[in-house]
Amino acid sequence: MKMKSLVALALIATTAWSFPIVAQNAALENPDAKDVLIKSEVETAVSMLQAIYNKQQAGEMTLEQAKKLGADVLRELKYGNEGYFWADTTEGVNIVLYGRKDVEGRNRLEDKDQKGYFYVKEFLAKGKVGGGYVNYLFSKMGETTASPKRSYVLEFKPFGWVVGSGYYL
Repeated sequence: MKMKSLVALALIATTAWSFPIVAQNAALENPDAKDVLIKSEVETAVSMLQAIYNKQQAGEMTLEQAKKLGADVLRELKYGNEGYFWADTTEGVNIVLYGRKDVEGRNRLEDKDQKGYFYVKEFLAKGKVGGGYVNYLFSKMGETTASPKRSYVLEFKPFGWVVGSGYYL
């Protein structure tokens, strides 16, 4: 019962803290606003993970349960029309990538885009120094052709995860 309540609380809190849908849609027209939006959304997702971690620290669940709950909520968390989140461990193992079971649990450290850019290594490097933006090529959900993408990443140290979100240029 407590776990379901925590999931509901996390989803409600994240929605309340997120940009309103109107502002999100307006942000899609302006690259600077898009950067602000994705940074804000990632910071909100990390604050949701912090709330889950705080419950774990209070003895309400194990660390394993907290990580599973965090991954489950991140996997379902969306914003705007196409906004989603992913997370990789600081060692490069994918935790969440919009429910892609072929990727989740796989080490992506050596993954590179079509131009040979090791984008996951860059995610981890930027995340570990307080967050940052990364430009790379990546396929949209359901597509096989890679498109230019810009993402913001931030480390959540208690779980050893780097969380990110982005937009296609």
